[in-house]
Amino acid sequence: MTELRDLYQAVILDHNNNPRNYGKLTLANRHAEGVNPLCGDQVNVFFRLGDDVSVKEVGFEGRGCAICMASASIMTETVKHLSVVQADQYVTAFCSLAVGENSDFTGRLDLSTLNILAGVKAYPARIKCATLAWHTARSALSKGGASVTTET
Repeated sequence: MTELRDLYQAVILDHNNNPRNYGKLTLANRHAEGVNPLCGDQVNVFFRLGDDVSVKEVGFEGRGCAICMASASIMTETVKHLSVVQADQYVTAFCSLAVGENSDFTGRLDLSTLNILAGVKAYPARIKCATLAWHTARSALSKGGASVTTET
């Protein structure tokens, strides 16, 4: 268990200190903003979808705790170059893993990094921090791109 916790912490620190795909996309055709008002996490997710409805580019901007920023970075790495349908499956899978549930899609997806990040389930107060970017990505990928909040 200690090795898994150490790996979880290392992945969080790496992605927080060296976020992948950080920055606003100038040619984004999908965008959504997500906010966690309880802790102040805020993330904007940007996508450029191709004519074939696949994720050509993805980026994010925001501010928040290490878990939120690392999760956003991991999300962008996970969904890049996938179809919108596949990206949504990963969103569903991660959000399920983060709360300790199994998703219908988990058997068909590579969840190696997501399983590490899902270690957040050991810290229930931080689950919303970890899932904010994923819920925001889902909103951005839908045509509406409605704002997302962790509190409804």
